[in-house]
Amino acid sequence: MTRTARPSARLLMIEPGGRVLMFRFEAPGRPVFWATPGGACDPGESHAAAARREMIEETGWSLDPGPEVARRRVEFTTLEDEDIWSDERYFLIPVPEARIVTDGHTELERRVMQAHRWWTLDALRTTGELIFPADIADMVEAAQTNG
Repeated sequence: MTRTARPSARLLMIEPGGRVLMFRFEAPGRPVFWATPGGACDPGESHAAAARREMIEETGWSLDPGPEVARRRVEFTTLEDEDIWSDERYFLIPVPEARIVTDGHTELERRVMQAHRWWTLDALRTTGELIFPADIADMVEAAQTNG
């Protein structure tokens, strides 16, 4: 199988109580899952610029994404059935309050991102729901410790 390269920026957005923002994705024929805000880099766009753009589009926050705190390469099939490998860069972004504005969501995002929730790290570790990345609580803790 041939996969398309898709660099992306993922956001570890943390509210003052330490909870992490996750979006719930529901698409026909796919299991329901929760994932961080973020998405693909536009052609020629840096990961940091994509992080800022995705943050504004998906949450309404316009903050400095700061430095990259984690990186991973993953292979998956998108909700549009495209087989990709993604060079994911993660950015830890503290926000001043637990609110978002979703006016900037694309048509696809409005269709599949059915809800959002601010999760505690313990809840992320113990939930029976499908979470991406599965080790997000450890990733957040490491970023907070090393940052």
